[in-house]
Amino acid sequence: MGCWKQEKRNTWIFPTLILCLYGFFYMMKPSEPFLTPYLTGPDKNLTVDEVTNQILPVWTYSYLALLFPVFLLTDYLRYKPVLLLQGISLVLTWLLLLFAHGVMAMQLVEFFYGMVTATEVAYYAYIYSVVSAQRYQRVTSYCRSSTLVAATVAAVLGQLLVSLADVSYFYLNAITLASVSLAFLCAFFLPMPQKSIAPQQQPGNAKPRHHLLRVLVQLSRDLRDCYSSRKLLYWSLWWALATAGFNQVVNYIQVLWDLRAPSHSSAVYNGAVEALATFLSSVTSFLVQYLKINWDLFGELALGIFSAVDAGSLFLMHYSTNIWACYAGYLIFKACYMLLLTIATFQIAINLSMERYALMFGFNNFIALLIQTVLTIVVVDSRGLGLDIVTQFLIYGSYFAVIAGIFLIRSTYTIISIKCRNTSGAGESTGH
Repeated sequence: MGCWKQEKRNTWIFPTLILCLYGFFYMMKPSEPFLTPYLTGPDKNLTVDEVTNQILPVWTYSYLALLFPVFLLTDYLRYKPVLLLQGISLVLTWLLLLFAHGVMAMQLVEFFYGMVTATEVAYYAYIYSVVSAQRYQRVTSYCRSSTLVAATVAAVLGQLLVSLADVSYFYLNAITLASVSLAFLCAFFLPMPQKSIAPQQQPGNAKPRHHLLRVLVQLSRDLRDCYSSRKLLYWSLWWALATAGFNQVVNYIQVLWDLRAPSHSSAVYNGAVEALATFLSSVTSFLVQYLKINWDLFGELALGIFSAVDAGSLFLMHYSTNIWACYAGYLIFKACYMLLLTIATFQIAINLSMERYALMFGFNNFIALLIQTVLTIVVVDSRGLGLDIVTQFLIYGSYFAVIAGIFLIRSTYTIISIKCRNTSGAGESTGH
């Protein structure tokens, strides 16, 4: 009987099921769309300036500081310990949110949440280490679906509880604590991987320091090979620039909403908007597979056009004082970004092996985080310019306008070059 149980645990079904449950409870956070109203409301009694300029920036700095060491340790520790660390960080985050008070306590919340996001790399890396390559696509689909469903359900549930049952934000956070605690418990049932997905296994008698050095050398070689392709370089450039801006907007959008429609005197629909944004993003991402376009010729033009739409939606949020216009701008912004991100993802993936695929995506996100950190220091942090939230969105709109300009100019050059090359080739053929 014991052998049968062990055999069952070693199949791909058991770890995939547990990881899907982990992902569902990890993303089942109905309080998340209401973080700013909670912090500025009677529960925590913080000012908008404290939340914007002193508390939220800590997440960006913590994420940046922790991402690289966690990235290096994830494969070495075989993923499961990193998932357990993420689970502990989630529980600590919501315990502090519920029971701690003051700016420093909320900064500690942001530090632990930085740990949560830094350890996300272990979520998908784990499943690739316990299933065969033939099942990668299938299990990835299951895991992504579980997190997407959970995020949508959480946002809808949070909105219904706030609007119809008049549940306080404190109890929404209590529900979230229960959910992330279940995620932490799920992590204990994951079987320990017997192999690593990276080609950098440490020999039994090798020192960890030498192993780390070999990993760094191999990473640098792989990155050099990845970015030697000009096509991949430009898709990656958009990825890093746009993701930095996207994360910044998502991180501070609740502050803008709270300014346009103060939660203490207006109905709050943050959960409904987040649920609809997630649904629209899913639809646009799904429709990409039906677009029959020559991406080599028109890919950068699409990046330029939709980045311009993103810039326009951010300018709408800046100039309009109507909360519904802000909601609409956010829906357009997120849907366009997710559409382009899906295109960029498969354009990069089709040219890379699985190992380099993960490495390049990770490095692109690391560069995005560096850019986001600069934006935070200069624009948001009270030690920098410490701009008010409305001016911040003017900066973010201008930032995406610059991205749009870069890729519209680049796409114009690419299209003209290809047309000229084709015309020249046709002329030579005719002459011959």
